[in-house]
Amino acid sequence: MPAVNPIASRVARPILGWLPGDQMAATATLSPGAGSTVAPARQRLDSVDLLRGLVIIVMALDHVRDFFTNVPYDPTDLARTSAALFLTRWVTHFCAPVFVFLAGTGAYLGAVRGKSRGQLSTFLLTRGLWLVGLELTVVDFAWFFTPRYPLQAGFALQVIWAIGVSMIVLAALVHLPVRVVGTIGVAMVALHNLLDGISPDSLGAWSPLWTVLHVPGRFALGPVRIFVIYPIVPWIGVMAVGYAFGAVYRWDAARRRRALLRAGVALMLAFVVLRGTDGYGDPRPWTTQGDGLRSVLSFLDVTKYPPSLLFLLMTLGPALAALAWFERLEGPVSRGLVTFGRVPLFFYVVHLYVVHALSVLAGALQGLPLADFLDVWMNYPRGRFGFGLPVVYVVWAVVVAGLFPACRWFAEVKRTSKAAWLSYL
Repeated sequence: MPAVNPIASRVARPILGWLPGDQMAATATLSPGAGSTVAPARQRLDSVDLLRGLVIIVMALDHVRDFFTNVPYDPTDLARTSAALFLTRWVTHFCAPVFVFLAGTGAYLGAVRGKSRGQLSTFLLTRGLWLVGLELTVVDFAWFFTPRYPLQAGFALQVIWAIGVSMIVLAALVHLPVRVVGTIGVAMVALHNLLDGISPDSLGAWSPLWTVLHVPGRFALGPVRIFVIYPIVPWIGVMAVGYAFGAVYRWDAARRRRALLRAGVALMLAFVVLRGTDGYGDPRPWTTQGDGLRSVLSFLDVTKYPPSLLFLLMTLGPALAALAWFERLEGPVSRGLVTFGRVPLFFYVVHLYVVHALSVLAGALQGLPLADFLDVWMNYPRGRFGFGLPVVYVVWAVVVAGLFPACRWFAEVKRTSKAAWLSYL
């Protein structure tokens, strides 16, 4: 492994300082001592659900843009994109990091609500396996709308896969003290860019493993082709940090809000400093463009696949600060977002089918062959199909509003039912 970058070390130290201390963790289920119990069950935290709901509907914007856009190029391509198109894509960068981070926080809160360490570990393992299976079947079909036999088309490993594998790893990590789990997570987040120079091709027979761990790409597993979009190393770290950070919800409200705000500001400042110096944290430096706005866009254009340290600082910093603010929010919009946040997996799966089906309908209304749309959006006939951003935003609003009643119904089902299987959805 390459020598530790001194800049990376300076980044890791202040982040580690925000992890809850062992003195607090000693009161939790997840501190040393098998089978220990925790404080009595607590009600769901609306601020966490609110943030989760916000990012899940923003994620829907990204997928509507994917299926409905008339743009045949990457919206972050500064040579061709507009500011509106770039920012429509950029704002959705918050979704995956926040969702994975909060999945870790939710795991910790599950223990606070009464799960023993063994019960939590078993739940994380089984739910992680369930999510991986869901990615390869139900979610895969939603993207393509046609059965893709593995021997012909292979599998695409995306965000649900990454969450599932991260939960499987967290199932083992929860047997360690909370601070140790957080330290492992911070180390993975802060130091993984030291490995950017290692390419799968340089590892010979081990190249598929490195693709799964750190570098997006394709490989064959026997007769089956695998396309890794979400390498797992950084995401495991994000979930581990989120798990450790869940311990702040054992603090009183005022102390917790101060900690969340300070941590969020610290991460945002770290992003600005590291991005400004281009010393460490992202494989792509930013460049001065022809005008000030595009220079700012270049500054914000950091690497998502896999998520660089700067990508995670840029997204998780504002998210932590938002959590502090969201604790004070009330009103119908907040309650609506909380509803979405209580059923994120349900919304994720259903909205993919709805968005893809609407794009098929739009294509049919334009007289285009059905076969053109029984495929992933990347293969759509962009020269003949697609719409500008105003239509994209209208369709997004229709999808979100249309799915709200179903999400409200399912949230109530989960709230009132004692069926254990509902915790997997």
